[in-house]
Amino acid sequence: MTNLIFDYDGTIHNSMLTYAPAFRDTMKWLSDSGYIEPKTYDDKEISYWLGFNSTDMWGQFHPELDISVREKARRMLGDNMAERVERGEGSLYDGAEDVLSELHESGYRLIFLSNCRFHYLERHRRVFALDRFFDAFYCCEAYGFIPKYEIFRSISAENEGDHIVIGDRFHDIETAVKNGLPSIGCGYGYGTPEELSAADMIVNDIREIPDAVRYITERMLR
Repeated sequence: MTNLIFDYDGTIHNSMLTYAPAFRDTMKWLSDSGYIEPKTYDDKEISYWLGFNSTDMWGQFHPELDISVREKARRMLGDNMAERVERGEGSLYDGAEDVLSELHESGYRLIFLSNCRFHYLERHRRVFALDRFFDAFYCCEAYGFIPKYEIFRSISAENEGDHIVIGDRFHDIETAVKNGLPSIGCGYGYGTPEELSAADMIVNDIREIPDAVRYITERMLR
């Protein structure tokens, strides 16, 4: 049995559709409240933070802010994104559903592993009907926000077989490298070429993932 460990944001979900406007709204509140200086953020600056768990993101982004302010901003950004998803502003990448269906129907086990919180996972699971595709769901909040590569070590025993990691950020490739697993880097996501440099293969369109999975699977069987 081959398990495909999928990242979500930037790999399956086109996160910037909801994250960018929610981020800008939150930054405006922080600057209007006098906590930070006003600034215009471009998409590249914003997308850098996708893939981090929210606690790490705020701890690195504005560590000088009082923890209560960071927590309020974190919740504000999350609530803003949630409202946008519920209003139908979110979207999976074009072709994502076909890709996930093809892999699922081909007999692969699909595992959702994201640096997200429970409420984010459950909302997206419901809105996008992700149970159609995935056999197991894991989020970092359930494991005390430890790194993904450590979460894998906690869940590998309950997901027997081979594993291939698929994602767009260094957290995903790190998971593969530190656990001796093959990986597919998603160059269409939010990571840099440097972040994905250790991946076994790079795909530049989500529709290329099934062929990449088959190639790596065949190579593992040799």
